[in-house]
Amino acid sequence: MQIMVRDNNVDQALRALKKKLQREGVYREMKLRRHYEKPSEKRAREKAAAVRRARKMDRKRAERDGVR
Repeated sequence: MQIMVRDNNVDQALRALKKKLQREGVYREMKLRRHYEKPSEKRAREKAAAVRRARKMDRKRAERDGVR
């Protein structure tokens, strides 16, 4: 990953770097890797995330179709 510093504006370059890292999910990955996670806990977490995504999609689909 590369960020260009223009006009010696390091603050702006740092903000751009943080935004790119956030978008790539690096911070989330670092947080997850701080402690060991058992495979069963990982499966449960991923399954819960999938359920949340599915429910969110259903809500958005229902809102778009006008069904409440």
